[in-house]
Amino acid sequence: MGRESIRQSLRGNQGLKKFLDYLIMNQRDARPRWYIRLLAPFYQHRGRGSKIYCSVRMDTPPYRQFSLGQRSVIESFACINNACGDVIIGNNTRIGLHNTVIGPVSIGDNVHIAQGVTITALNHNFADKDKSIAQQGVSTSPINISDDVWIGANAVILPGVHIGKHCVVAAGAVVTHDVPDNSIAKGVPAKISAL
Repeated sequence: MGRESIRQSLRGNQGLKKFLDYLIMNQRDARPRWYIRLLAPFYQHRGRGSKIYCSVRMDTPPYRQFSLGQRSVIESFACINNACGDVIIGNNTRIGLHNTVIGPVSIGDNVHIAQGVTITALNHNFADKDKSIAQQGVSTSPINISDDVWIGANAVILPGVHIGKHCVVAAGAVVTHDVPDNSIAKGVPAKISAL
C-alpha cells in the first residue's frame, strides 16, 4: 500500500485520521511528539554531506515529505515545519541562522539564505467575524525558490511566491509577488528590478 493510497484511506475515515494526528502531533506545542522526532532519521531524506545543526527545530511529521539535498546545511536555531506541506531543499543550499521555513516550500540548488529569514506558505484564515481566528484553520499556497538565489537577512517570502533563477532578495524585503529570473526584489512590499 503506497503513501497516496494511505492518504486516500485516511480522508475517508476522519475518526482514524484525528486519532493518528493526536498520536503524531502534540496539539498544544504544534510539533511532533518526542517519540516521533526520535524516528525522524528513518523518514526524512538527507543527502550525502548535508548537515542539520542540533539546535534546529525540526517540526517534520512523517505524513509530509522533508528532503535535504547533498552538501546542504540548515544552520543553528532555524525552524523547519512541513506539517501543512512538503519541504524540499536542493543541493549545495544553505538555510541560515534563525530562519523559519513553513511548507509547502521548494528551494532549489545553490540557494543561500541569510539569517532571520521567514519563508512561509501558510496563512491563518480570518474572514468569519463570528469565529476566533484560531477556530478558522489555515490555508496554504506553495512557495518555489529556483536555483542560484541569494536571500538577504530578515527578508520575508509570503505564500504563493515564485522566485526565478539567479535572483537576489534584498535584506528586509517583504516579497508578496513573483520575482522573474535575473531580478532583484527590494523594499516593503518588494519592488522588482533587473539585476
